[in-house]
Amino acid sequence: MPPLYTPEERRRRDASPWTIVQGILAPLQFVVFLVSLALVLRFLATGEGYVAATVSVVVKTLVLYVIMITGAVWEKVVFGKYLFARAFFWEDVFSMLVLALHTAYLVALAVGAAVETQMVLALAAYATYVINATQFVLKLRAARRQQRDEAASELVGAAS
Repeated sequence: MPPLYTPEERRRRDASPWTIVQGILAPLQFVVFLVSLALVLRFLATGEGYVAATVSVVVKTLVLYVIMITGAVWEKVVFGKYLFARAFFWEDVFSMLVLALHTAYLVALAVGAAVETQMVLALAAYATYVINATQFVLKLRAARRQQRDEAASELVGAAS
């Protein structure tokens, strides 16, 4: 498997303020997701709290848009292209589905679609978000493992 980052890409990643922005926004988005998921499920289970559930999905979608825009800027800084860089190609492809479903929810809300349709779209968007977040967490773990393995190789090389 090719390394996730070249040495130059890693240097740009580590020097970029966008790395910190992503590091803050990703867990924030996850917390917003958990709160919103609870509100949506509460509404579906009880029929109460439609406004709270709706506001939470809109907020989650806005946070998603922010993280996607800043993530594209981060990719440009690190890899030289806004989206679909080699290292994150499949994560970005799946992110498009996540964005499409969140946007479909906003459209359904705007056109006054049935509440059930809105909530099913929200849950579908959330399911794809969980898959996409898992992709990124696995990629982050792979990057850390790569960096650890490279550091260990350097130590072995220096000791020889």
